[in-house]
Amino acid sequence: MKKQVAQLKANAEGNLPLLQITDTHLFSDRDKDLLGIKTVQSYEAVIDHALRYSSECLAVLSTGDLSQDHSAQSYVNFSTHIKKLNMACYWLPGNHDIQAIMLPSLLQEGLAQTRQIISDYWQIIMLDSQVEGVVYGALSDQQICFLEKALSEFPEKHTLICIHHHVLPMGSKWLDQHILKNSQPFLDVISSFDNVRAVLSGHVHQAGDTLKDGVYFMTTPSTCVQFKEKSDDFSLDTRAPGYRYLSLNKGGDISTHIERIESGAFTVDSDAKGY
Repeated sequence: MKKQVAQLKANAEGNLPLLQITDTHLFSDRDKDLLGIKTVQSYEAVIDHALRYSSECLAVLSTGDLSQDHSAQSYVNFSTHIKKLNMACYWLPGNHDIQAIMLPSLLQEGLAQTRQIISDYWQIIMLDSQVEGVVYGALSDQQICFLEKALSEFPEKHTLICIHHHVLPMGSKWLDQHILKNSQPFLDVISSFDNVRAVLSGHVHQAGDTLKDGVYFMTTPSTCVQFKEKSDDFSLDTRAPGYRYLSLNKGGDISTHIERIESGAFTVDSDAKGY
């Protein structure tokens, strides 16, 4: 696996303030909708909201499902608006992304693929959990080996792991069919290192915050459609699109909260039975 490493300098306090913007599900056409929400327009609204952090945050983490229609233009749309935040953008693929289109499109826009981000007191590891052609996720042996090597390489640094698929069940039967299927090998690896502080995911279109064995597992709202929590069957939530603010602090703790745009600005199709 090619080593793709970026350096990210901490702020004056030694912290890494970041944003997570995920599951944008963009089309080439800004008027095209997903389950009633025009995803390019809701993404633009989220970016406009997040501009308040432009002078504070150092990078944005985009954890997959950037495109819905797999078009090169959808990735250009992603890039055009993320650049308004004027900070580094680190991304990884989700189950809806086509990497053969995603990678060259984002590279052309200047958004390089990065697997490991090294800072003064932290490292961030970007994992690829995509299984081509299916919704659920899994980590290849190659990805597991990369994870173990990266954790071994900087044992003195606190670590945040980013991955598209959720690792722990959300308590939602239909969503949990599409979890990271081989979560146990992943959990086994991180449990053998005492420098893993948190795992950050997208995929589930809802906020989640769980502490397990000293590791903080977080999921984050989509910039478009939200899924109803604790629902056995497919069900949409009426909550507004959002994103996550997080600060990876020098001492190893994390300060985080969810931000949402104005409620009612976008309305889902409440009769939708799936997508």
